[in-house]
Parts: sequence; structure tokens; C-alpha cells
Amino acid sequence: MAAIIYTDSPAAREALHRRTLVVVMASQVFSGAGLAAGITVGALLAADMLGTSSLSGLPVALFTAGSAGAALMVGGLSQRFGRRTGLTAGYTTGALGGAGVVLAAAVDSIPLLMLFLLVYGAGTATNLQARYAGADLVGPGRRGRAVSSVLVATTLGAVAGPNLVAATGHVAQHWGIPALAGPFGLAALAYAVAGTVLFALLRPDPLQISRRIAAAEQETVAADVGPAPARAKRYAGGVTAGAVTMVITQIVMVAVMTMTPIHMQAHGHDLSATGLVIAVHIGAMYLPSPLTGLLVDRLGRIPVAAAAGLALLAAGVVAATAPTGSVAALAAALALLGLGWNLGLVSGTAMITDALPLHTRARTQGTVDLCVALAGAGGGIASGMVLSATSYAALALGGGILALAVIPLITLRRPDSATA
Repeated sequence: MAAIIYTDSPAAREALHRRTLVVVMASQVFSGAGLAAGITVGALLAADMLGTSSLSGLPVALFTAGSAGAALMVGGLSQRFGRRTGLTAGYTTGALGGAGVVLAAAVDSIPLLMLFLLVYGAGTATNLQARYAGADLVGPGRRGRAVSSVLVATTLGAVAGPNLVAATGHVAQHWGIPALAGPFGLAALAYAVAGTVLFALLRPDPLQISRRIAAAEQETVAADVGPAPARAKRYAGGVTAGAVTMVITQIVMVAVMTMTPIHMQAHGHDLSATGLVIAVHIGAMYLPSPLTGLLVDRLGRIPVAAAAGLALLAAGVVAATAPTGSVAALAAALALLGLGWNLGLVSGTAMITDALPLHTRARTQGTVDLCVALAGAGGGIASGMVLSATSYAALALGGGILALAVIPLITLRRPDSATA
């Protein structure tokens, strides 16, 4: 009965869209805390347990690689059973991973640490996949803003997470666990709550309802997007341009972000200062989302993607020239880094969603996020090696220059879409 109501009434569809956004945004507040807490201390925990900073990029690489596999899992489950099932499974897996990292640190087991960092990555993948749920029930002219609404909700938890590093560390030490494992305990709890919110409240499922709406309106793939040759060109162009944008911005963001705590620790900054810089960075990753979504819908996908490359270049220049003792300068660099990532993610997501038909949308979105996650894993691994071989300044500046590659690549693969 609910399906009939939502497919027949535009007002009811809009009400369901708003309700879906509220539920997903509520879950994102918790998942943001889980995401940020692990990012803040992951490299430091690895350096402490491994006894070297040359492999300190390994944790981010591992949970980013884990998020790659989870992206396929969440996308596949969402395609078959709906967003509610896929997202709940992803957050549950991430919670198990966070708890496992705490266990690994408690028993000082590097193999367990590596294993559970992979599992923990499921939370990262699910946090990103949730943005697609916000766009399932709206047309191209509102997709940027729908995606941005989900992303901005992550800000509250993402900013709080790093600032709870010291407090969770004290709790962990009280229980005889290394302080750097404390934030992963917070992550496990936060992901578990996020999954519970979605499982209990994301009903009816937005992806399943969007399919019923399409069927009720007798829309077919051919009728919706034109003849097969034009359709194939549009799909290829939109998906490729969106994927390229997100892959490059992910590589640069992960590489510079991962090594910033190591760089700060080497120059005498404490955990509180590191947490502040990462909190500013993560806030900049999500807080500009409403404006970014508006720009994507009004100006177009391509101009905003190009702006992402320029923002990341600026971040690299500021980070490379920042005085080592200046927390403010590093925070400014990481804010620009987060902004560039945000511009790339929202514009890239809109390009991909524009191009995909409903019968393959969730699965293909998962595959694209797989590529993005693998790119981030590569950036995380390479960042530690580059830092050891050269310097933080060289890493930051090199990342900024790499980000400029977005502009020619998306121009060559310009998606054939009215909103682009």
C-alpha cells in the first residue's frame, strides 16, 4: 500500500524524500565520529606498534583497501535488497572492525591490527555510500543539493571525533589499553549506532520506491535516455568523468591528510593540536556541502570539478610553505584540502548518478566507490614512502600538482547531460 501511495502522489514522494534525508543525516552524525576518530590516530598507532614511521601510511591504506571491498558489498546488497540492508550491513561490519583494532592494540598483535583495519574500512565505505541514498528520489536538478545534505550531516560527528581523542585515550588507559586505541572504541560504538538508526527507520527503502515510481510511470531505459548509441556514450562519459574526479581528489586528500599527524608529531605537536587540525580538515570536507550542492546544480558539474583541482593545488602550496610550528597554517592547508575533496566528491557523484539507469545504479555506484577506495589506499601507502624519501613539503606540493590533472581529464570526458 505504501508503494502505491508514494508512486502516485508527488507530494507523498517529496515527503518520503525529506524523511529519507532526515534518517540518513541522523545516522551520518554518528558515522562521522567513527570515521574521523580512526583517521586521527591510525597512523600514530601504527608507528607506535611497528616502531617506524616509514609504514605509518599503512593503516589508512588498509582501511581504505577494506573500504574498497565493502563498497562492492554495500553496492551489491543495496542493488538487490535496497539501501537499508546495504548500509546497515556496512556499518555493522565497520563496528566489528573498530572493536577488533582495540583488541589488537590491547594484545599488541600486528597481524590482528592489519586484519581489523581492513574490516574497519567498511565504515568508511558505508559513510560515503549513504550519500547516494539522498539522491534516489530526486531529479538531476536537485541531486547536488540532496547529496550535500547527507554529507553536511557528517560534519557534527566528524568534528567531534578528533576532539575526543584525548578523552577516549584516557578511558582506554584506565582499562589497561594503549591510549591510541581509544578512538577506535569510539568508532565501533558510533558505527553500531549509525547502523541501528538506518535499520530501524529507513522504511520504506528509497531505492526500491524510486524503481516503483519509474515502473508506475512506464519509464524504460530507452525512453528515458534515448537511442542505444547515445545512451552508451552518455553512460560512459558521465561515469568516467565522475570517477576520474573522485579518484584524483581522493588520492591527493588521503596522501596529505595521512602524513599530517606524523609531520606534526615530528615537530613537537601534541595529540590535542593534531586533533584540532584534523577536525578542521574533516569539517572542511563536509561543512561546505550545501553551497557545493547548490553550485553543482546551478553552475554545472564540470566547473565545480575544475574548482576542486584548484583548491587542492592551493592546499598543497600552503602545506608546503607552512612554518612547522604553526598549527594555524597547517589547519588552513588541511581546510583547503578538505574543501577540494568536497568539491570533487559532490560534482563527481552528481555526474555518475545522472548517467546511471535505476536497474544498475547501486551496483555501479559501488564499483566506482571501489575504484575511489583503491586510489585512496594507493595514496596512503605512497604517502609514507614519499615522506621518508623526501619531505612533507614535497609530498604536499606534489599532491597539489597532481590534482590539476582533473581539469584536462574531465574536459576530455565531458558527460553528455543537460545538467552538466
